[in-house]
Amino acid sequence: MLDLVVLSLHFFLCFLIFLAIWRGHKDVDLPSSSTGTVETEPDGLILIGQEEDIKKSQRITAKVNGREVVVFYHEGKFHALDSRCYHEGGPLRLGEIEDINGQACIVCPWHKYKITLETGEGLYEGINPLEPSPTPQWQSKGVKQRIHKVTVDNGNVYVSPPDLSVSFDSDYFAEKYKNGGDLPMEK
Repeated sequence: MLDLVVLSLHFFLCFLIFLAIWRGHKDVDLPSSSTGTVETEPDGLILIGQEEDIKKSQRITAKVNGREVVVFYHEGKFHALDSRCYHEGGPLRLGEIEDINGQACIVCPWHKYKITLETGEGLYEGINPLEPSPTPQWQSKGVKQRIHKVTVDNGNVYVSPPDLSVSFDSDYFAEKYKNGGDLPMEK
């Protein structure tokens, strides 16, 4: 009987841990981010939230056509990009923002990949071995992360649906975990 009680407690604790990990950190709990339903305007823009709310929280996640998008408010500008890192699907909404050579970059919390908020370029620090005294310099890998156009109108923040005629590396994870699929938040 004691074994059954211990086993039941173990199962219950594992279940609670699973729920804590699965729910993860939520930046702002909006209907659009929790239910996957968003309000689409006649011009095709998707309402993400109120400008002041996003400015206060500095970031918010929402579903845009089934894919999770993170909207950042940083240094007076709104930026939106796919919420999963192009490298291995890390949760960019949990990353820190760093300034690299005058560019605001989100740093993926899993593997420290750096992605510009403005263009979606992946950055890396490299050297030119042909230089007499090679010093590390920031280089671009090209655009790796899909960015989304943000529009602010009448105190509301909108995101344009993605133009899928052009593909980016982040599309793999955006599509893989679309409509309720989920990756762990921690590694």
